[in-house]
Parts: sequence; C-alpha cells; structure tokens
Amino acid sequence: MAFFKEELMNVKGFAFDVDGVLSRIIQPLTAEGDPVRTANIRDGFAMVHAIRTGYPLAIITGGNTTEVRKRYQKLGVTHLYMGSLDKITFFEDFLKKTGLKESEIMYMGDDLPDYLVMKRVGVPVCPNDAVTEIKSVSKYISDRNGGEGCVRDVIEQVLRAQGKWIDPEKLHWSSF
Repeated sequence: MAFFKEELMNVKGFAFDVDGVLSRIIQPLTAEGDPVRTANIRDGFAMVHAIRTGYPLAIITGGNTTEVRKRYQKLGVTHLYMGSLDKITFFEDFLKKTGLKESEIMYMGDDLPDYLVMKRVGVPVCPNDAVTEIKSVSKYISDRNGGEGCVRDVIEQVLRAQGKWIDPEKLHWSSF
C-alpha cells in the first residue's frame, strides 16, 4: 500500500465513470425503463474541491441523460463525455484538451467498458463492488461501493497526499 500512496503524488487529473462509480448499480427504473441515477453528496463536495484546486476532472460514461449532464455541469465539470462505450476516444480527447499525460491521470471505473482506459492510466482505481476484471487492473480498491463515497475516498487521498485537502479550521464556505 505504501507504493500506492507514493503514486498519488503523480496525479494531476481525475476521470470517473458514472454508473457503478458515481451512482449506485442497483437503481429504480422510470416508466420508460431508464435507471434513475443516484448522486453521493460527499463525492460531489470532493469533486468541487478538486476542480477549484486546479485538477482537471472528466466524466466518461456510456449513459446519456439530461439529469446526469446537469448534475456534473453544476459541480463545474467541463470535461463531460457521455453516450458512448468507446471510452478510449473520450479519454484521448480529455488528454488532448488538458495537456496531461496518461501517467498523470487517476481513473475510477467498475465494469468492462472501463477496462481499456484503466490499462492506460497511471493510477487505475475502482469501487469495492467492481467486477473481477476491473479489480485485477486496479492499483487500489476502495472499501466503499459505487455511489457510496468511493469517489470522495480517492480524491481525498490524492489531495491529502499532495497537501491540498481542506483544513477545516480554515474553511470558508464562501469559497464553495
């Protein structure tokens, strides 16, 4: 685990899947048969802090709903890629737009569409309930399930390691 902690120092950007990472995998369905995505408020808080601290952050998801788009736009995510299982193309666009290297990205995925991207990034991570193939390529498996704070877990670890996490004694709510 010490090796993983050292690798956190190299992270300069984040990318996350939605279903199974930012949202729980068991979800009610609408009358149209679409899943109703969940959102973890603590994940969102950590994402806002990371963005405001200067970390580029991408959402790369096969889903394509107005609700998900609005949620992450409100949090300040400017690299929002939706509607394709070909996540490599989206990932390469994120790298091009940010100027970051693959080795500087932490990517969190949970299922097979995330596999190829996770093989390329410097720090692949996953929630506790990810599928076996994703766990096998992850350098860290959160103790939290998808949609239950796993994103907060990894963002907080990176920012703490780099001395950029929030000091509650100096927290000014006007900055959020």
